[in-house]
Amino acid sequence: MLDRMQVGDVAKKHHVQLRGAGGELRYEECFTRDGFDGPYTILYHVRRPHLQRVAKTQHGWASPTQAPERALAKRHYVSGELATRGGPQVDARTALLYNNDVIAGVAFPTAEDPVYIADGDADQLVYIHKGGGTLRSMVGDVTFTQGDYVFVPRGMLHRFIPNGPQHWFWLSLIGGLHIPKQWRNEVGQLRMDAPYSERDFKRPQLRAPYDEGIREMVVRREGRWHGFSIDESPFDVVGWDGTVYPWAFPILAFQPRVSSVHLPPTWHGTFAARGILVCSFVPRLVDFHPDAIPCPYPHSSVHCDEIIFYCDGNFTSRKGVGPGSISHHPMGIPHGPHPGSYEASIGAKVTNEMAVMCDAFQPLHTTPAARGIEDPEYHDSFLG
Repeated sequence: MLDRMQVGDVAKKHHVQLRGAGGELRYEECFTRDGFDGPYTILYHVRRPHLQRVAKTQHGWASPTQAPERALAKRHYVSGELATRGGPQVDARTALLYNNDVIAGVAFPTAEDPVYIADGDADQLVYIHKGGGTLRSMVGDVTFTQGDYVFVPRGMLHRFIPNGPQHWFWLSLIGGLHIPKQWRNEVGQLRMDAPYSERDFKRPQLRAPYDEGIREMVVRREGRWHGFSIDESPFDVVGWDGTVYPWAFPILAFQPRVSSVHLPPTWHGTFAARGILVCSFVPRLVDFHPDAIPCPYPHSSVHCDEIIFYCDGNFTSRKGVGPGSISHHPMGIPHGPHPGSYEASIGAKVTNEMAVMCDAFQPLHTTPAARGIEDPEYHDSFLG
């Protein structure tokens, strides 16, 4: 959640009458989190927002299933080699890794969503590795481009309208996304020393009530998709205020920290959720101590699985990975740079790599789709 926005026509006070120019009563919808104790947004509709008929649906991406257990090892998945499933993203997502807090996967959508979607299970964070388009929601349109994170709050009615070829890395965050607490001051504002500011986020732009002609919506709940039909457009919001809304954030707006010696990944922490920390690695000056070793040090993170989606640049600590690669280093065994990378980094002044990292504090399971795009030589490649 960011800061409060107020857009369009709203009542003078919560839960009191708002009428249109002709005296028509507007219908208030309270969009809440954590029951009624957490962040919320209040929307004002032309019509009642809760008129849906139960219907069948053929839409919805498949929930992950676990592949057979296997030996503990470092893994590398080449997402660009996935046999892509085209069509709208609501159907085209493929899950690769998951636990009780997160589902991580990729998508290559080729069409706009033909239905409205509400994910009742999780917040969605999508990294746009390639492509762009529009996220359309009840509270407005968010334009996104390559290199953006796109956030969709749990339960928010929306659809994606992609523009051109796409390659997405997505996270379904069951525990809900938030800004790490160390980046906020005591009143919730982003601190002046935070790695980004409120100005960096692309906000929704409310359109006047309009009708796209779509009369079907789907809702995901406990991993299953449920269909509903509607008689009129649900995008009839005339105004809203609150802190729960979709947005986009360019990864290059993240301000990296520079130190005399190598900093731990937590300094790159961008977003967090239950059991999850999402980090952004972006081009930066490297460590400036005369004896610094800029390459990440070997480490045993015994409480988290680490996955990295490689976006762009020269990945100094890894060999054999490229844009679209996903590495998975599980808790329980040490991991670190490939042979020669540690020594070769001495004297470097800058790094141009760009990547999205997700530390998961519960073990991640793999799906059959992940097994199908795995590099079988990855673990042994660290032996020299």
